[in-house]
Amino acid sequence: MLPPATHENPVRLAFVGQREYFAAATPPQSPEGLETSFVDYRAGADFGPAREQLRRLEPDCIVVFRPELVPNGGLEGIEGVTVGFMTEPLPRGDGDQHPDLTGRLRVAAGLEREAFDRIISFDPMIVPAIEAYAPVWRSFALPVSDRFYAEVDDRSRPPRSLFVGRSTGHREAFLTPVKHRFDTTHLAHGASEDRLGELLAEFEIGINLHNEPYPTFENRVLLHLAAGALCISEPLSPMHGLEPGIDFVEVRHPWELEEVIAAATLRFEHFRPIRVRGRRKAETFRASVVWPRLIGDLAIDLRVHGRGRG
Repeated sequence: MLPPATHENPVRLAFVGQREYFAAATPPQSPEGLETSFVDYRAGADFGPAREQLRRLEPDCIVVFRPELVPNGGLEGIEGVTVGFMTEPLPRGDGDQHPDLTGRLRVAAGLEREAFDRIISFDPMIVPAIEAYAPVWRSFALPVSDRFYAEVDDRSRPPRSLFVGRSTGHREAFLTPVKHRFDTTHLAHGASEDRLGELLAEFEIGINLHNEPYPTFENRVLLHLAAGALCISEPLSPMHGLEPGIDFVEVRHPWELEEVIAAATLRFEHFRPIRVRGRRKAETFRASVVWPRLIGDLAIDLRVHGRGRG
């Protein structure tokens, strides 16, 4: 069970995952009542070094991002409460499925049910797919590290646009025209926390595009909102409380993305109300607030229902 989280006796919380992608969802330092650490692990790597690091840390609770990538038996002998955070889109059971989703489902089948006390999903609509392998306890978007939050500022220069994510045919159909017309940067690979923070501070417009043409929700939307940027995104599903036209600008076609960036280039100040509202909404996802609340809820749930491993 988890001990009560207090200033004198904080809960030791360890995050496990690929640092370039998931450190952005963790607090930059330990919040009140928590003592946090990050264990770097990427798909296909030997899990032995991560397991040894966890043994040395002796955490009370372990949050594993992408738990389906941990090899069977990888967490054996680790005493802390284990939480798997499913972060990838999966089939929703609402008709024909994109081949990318069925491929991801085959990877999700590697989830070792007996290794985790609780499972969290970033998307409530994929819960039925996950529950073929393990029950889901909660569903919410990945939080945003406090280090990426900034105030909405006013700059005199024309706005610059940033897209973070690997290149796909679907994305390039949107990005190629705006790369040719406007000051647009495409970061195709993961970045360190420091580098990502620098990039978010340098760009006034954040672009969000789906990996393939199927509905989902990308955490980069929240990163852009937290940084005070104007976020332009394909339709999001689920919305996680965000409102198109109020918190961000929604586009459905490449020509719409061009038109919005052209309008922002001419009159960026007209988009300030959306930036302010989006920045305010981003407070809902602040990591130093979300994680202590989650660990508190988890402690209560464990006392009532017990652990789920084994």
